[in-house]
Amino acid sequence: MMLLVMTDNAPEHDSAGSGHSTKRPFSLFPSLCLLVITLTFSKQVLADCECGYQNDNLDGVYQNVFTDLIETNFARMPDISTNTDWLRQEFNVTKALARGEYGEMFYIKDDVEYVDNMGNRASDGLQLIVRQDLIDGMVPVAEVDTTRLDLSYGTFRASMKLTATPGTCAAFFWYFNDTQEIDMEFLSKDFDHEKKAYPVNLVLQSRGAAAHGYEASQTDSFIKANLPFDPTADFHEYRIDYNPSEILFYADRVLLAKMNGSNVPSPTSHGHLILSHWSNGNPKWSGGPPKEQAPLVIRYVKAYFNSTDPKRTQDWGGRCKNAKAETSVCKIPIVTRENQTAKDWFFSDYPDMSKNQTIYGITSNARTLESMARWMMIVVGLLMISLAGGF
Repeated sequence: MMLLVMTDNAPEHDSAGSGHSTKRPFSLFPSLCLLVITLTFSKQVLADCECGYQNDNLDGVYQNVFTDLIETNFARMPDISTNTDWLRQEFNVTKALARGEYGEMFYIKDDVEYVDNMGNRASDGLQLIVRQDLIDGMVPVAEVDTTRLDLSYGTFRASMKLTATPGTCAAFFWYFNDTQEIDMEFLSKDFDHEKKAYPVNLVLQSRGAAAHGYEASQTDSFIKANLPFDPTADFHEYRIDYNPSEILFYADRVLLAKMNGSNVPSPTSHGHLILSHWSNGNPKWSGGPPKEQAPLVIRYVKAYFNSTDPKRTQDWGGRCKNAKAETSVCKIPIVTRENQTAKDWFFSDYPDMSKNQTIYGITSNARTLESMARWMMIVVGLLMISLAGGF
């Protein structure tokens, strides 16, 4: 911003009939008006990241740029029922469809919540709870899905603390249909604290998996990797990078595995993100039900992606005027086990870095009120100038 410098060297002139010279009063009005208007509209004029958000590759080099974002800090969200980015799921799955000993009841009244076992408010994040008591032959479980269904290539990240109670499956995944799905699934019954074995199942559901009764472990699109930490002791960032030629899976920026080939979902597939915590008694997978209430706690989700929605592509073209400008593309901060600083960074906290993004809480009414507030700032500023004798 340019600073306006004013001095006392105003030109002198003769007062009519006085015979002596006086200094002409210097009016602050034009300069102050300019300053007020500049400050008021600076957020609308200046913007960063208008061309997208850049992802790091295996070598730490920033390459791929994604146009859209969804960022949710569940740790500071007062009530998910009012959130416009996520939908709580409520439906039943029969025993036969669940392919387990029991059915699954996705229930939103109590199973997507922010309170712990003692009824205290949990500040760490959103809890997806699997309960031990059956209801009509079904296990009460929980799931939340993104409202947007237009997610294509991107990097998808979730900070989670897994349950130590055996008998559940915690899942973080991108989903289009049952044969185009990218999964990270954690089976709590497989965690062995004595051996420090904490496996994660990395899955590309494909037509090949469907041919094997959705037993992806019978295909080449299934990898069981071991986490280098206890996932039940603290929060860690789990990450899926969905690229045109391959899928990469990370935990705290440590590569767990990568998959490629014909099983990679089609770029025209308009997927969405799902966070799920369930059990159906299948001894080959989730096991359970758990013997006590089992929470999966989610601190945040950060998704940076390209959209399959033509309107969003058009919006990007309208706001990205110069992709080579210094601040037109923003690098996505990295979270590692050694450096957790970026866990608290959200582009959506800064309007200048999330211009034209579909951000939770920025409704048309909110934008109208914001515009009114800016005009009120101008009116108040001009009134103060008037009272100060600036006219």
